[in-house]
Order: sequence, then C-alpha cells, then structure tokens
Amino acid sequence: MRVLVTGGAGYIGSHTVLQLLAAGHQVVIVDDFSNAKPTVVNRLETLASQPLTVHAFDVADRDRLDALFADPAAPIDAVIHFAAFKAVGESVAKPLDYYRNNLGATLALAEAMLRYDVRHLVFSSSATVYGESAPVPMTEDLPTSATNPYGWTKVMNEQILRDAVVAHPLLRVALLRYFNPVGAHPSGQIGEDPAGIPNNLMPYLAQVALGRIPKLSVFGDDYDTVDGSGVRDYLHVEDLAAGHLAALEWISTHDRPLSVWNLGSGQGTSVLELVRAFERASGREIPYEIVARRPGDIATSYADPSLAERELGWRTTRTVDDMCVDTWRWQQANPHGYPS
Repeated sequence: MRVLVTGGAGYIGSHTVLQLLAAGHQVVIVDDFSNAKPTVVNRLETLASQPLTVHAFDVADRDRLDALFADPAAPIDAVIHFAAFKAVGESVAKPLDYYRNNLGATLALAEAMLRYDVRHLVFSSSATVYGESAPVPMTEDLPTSATNPYGWTKVMNEQILRDAVVAHPLLRVALLRYFNPVGAHPSGQIGEDPAGIPNNLMPYLAQVALGRIPKLSVFGDDYDTVDGSGVRDYLHVEDLAAGHLAALEWISTHDRPLSVWNLGSGQGTSVLELVRAFERASGREIPYEIVARRPGDIATSYADPSLAERELGWRTTRTVDDMCVDTWRWQQANPHGYPS
C-alpha cells in the first residue's frame, strides 16, 4: 500500500515509517516540521536505504492536501495520522492553538479522504482520553474524558471519527490509545528529541544522566504504590510502531467501521523503578529529590492490552530495561538531539 503518514518526521511517526518501509509499503510523509527536524528524513533514508517522498506543509492546509490526494501517479491507499501539537502544559497555556491545530488537521484530512475515496485511517489517540479517575487496568469500553486541552483534542477527534464512520460506512478507522511511549531505534539514529526541558520522564532521566540537568524531581512518594511514587505503563516506541502496522493490516482486511485498541504493556512501572532501570542502563547515578505531588496526577495508570493481543496478535516484546538501554544509546549519540 501507499501510506500517507502525517507527522512522519516526529518521534513515533519516524519509527513507524521505518517499519512500514521494512514491511514493503510505500510511504508519503507530510510534516510541517514544527515538532521535528529535516535531519530526521536524512537519517530515515539512510536507515531504509531508499529515498523518501516528503511534503513540508501543515496537514490543515486543504489546498495542499487536495493536490497530494489528487495526484493520479501516486494514489494514497491509507493514512496514519500522527500530526498534532502534543505538550500538555502548553495546551493549558494555549488552548485555542491546540483546538485549532489538532481538530483542524483531522477535519481537513478526513474531508480529503472522503473526496478521494481513501477509506483506511489509523488515528494516533492516547490514554489521556480515560481522564483521571478510570479504574486500572484501563479497558477500551471505559467512558472518555480529559483533564487538559490536549487530552480534550484527542477525545474530540475520536468523536469526529466516530460520527464520520456512521455517516460514511465504507470508512475503516482505528483509534489507537497508547500509554507512555519511550525508547529509541536500536541504531541510535532516531529517537525522542524534545524541545527545551523535557516534559516526559524518560528523556528527562537521559538528560540528568548526561549531566545537562542536575537532578530529577519525583512528584510524590506517598501514593498507594509499590514504593510511593507514581506508576505508569511504558512501552517501547518500536513495539508501538508495530502496533500501527498491525492495526493498518486489520482494518484493511475486516469490515468493522470503527475499532479501538489500547497499546500498552499491561504492566505498571513506578518512577523510582524507572530511575533504577536507567541507572543500570547508563551505569550512572541519577540524582533525585522528592517534591510535592502535582495537581491532577494519579497514582497508577496502566492498560489492559488484551483486546489488541486477541484481535491484532500484537503485544509488547521489549522490557523496561530494553527501553532504557535504547534511550541511553540514542542520547549518548545525540546529546543535543538532532542537529538543526
């Protein structure tokens, strides 16, 4: 298939692009490079040993999308949609930007798909749609909610696509709710490259290990967990990318209009457990201090991934230690992330 990957130069998108190419698919990337760097494309081409088709524009640009979908020499067969703003804190400070960008991109993309009879879409959703009071393990039939504008854009985009498949029953849509993607490609050539101080724990740990950040703040040690620190479900980005391929294959061969799958390990790892795993991987001590809980944080969050295993034949295969080793390899090789 020729697969359009929006946000294909981003963290999860780039790993998925490599796996699509390895599986024999043709890939077209659309990315405005607001959250990615062109260097990523060069590295993907080197790793894949082939040139890539890349279009640098905002997915919400309907005219550019029309030109892409209308090209008779390169018809699009399916879409994997990653492109979105994704920082929770920034979404609270700039909610209108997030609603305009994240909803506008999905609307423009879905409308283009309908105009050009492209029927298969895999959407990058998130476990944030379960809100802050969902029981664990989290199952796909739980009600959806959110605690910040970023999370609400995922909830709203899911609803947009649910309504679209009702009105257009030939569409086949997968909503992938993933938990905490971490790790990097085993080559160390592509990985997570946050702008500024990382918002997520794993890249923060990597920069503490490098000495770029003096210490980690652990938000609370009095939760009802194994060691008092918060527990989350981490999965390797390579396993996550494989989940997108499995979902694409499934919706291409089944008639169910809408499918929802959790992508997670089904196991929780505490902050302090992850600190110790990263110390093992890096051979370096991770200085940390216990500070007050953050408002809105929950004690424990992890997936029930059994539906994805049952229907897609997908499950995680890499351990937390593997995630830390691959993250450290990437960070050592790229201490300042991708060059500009």
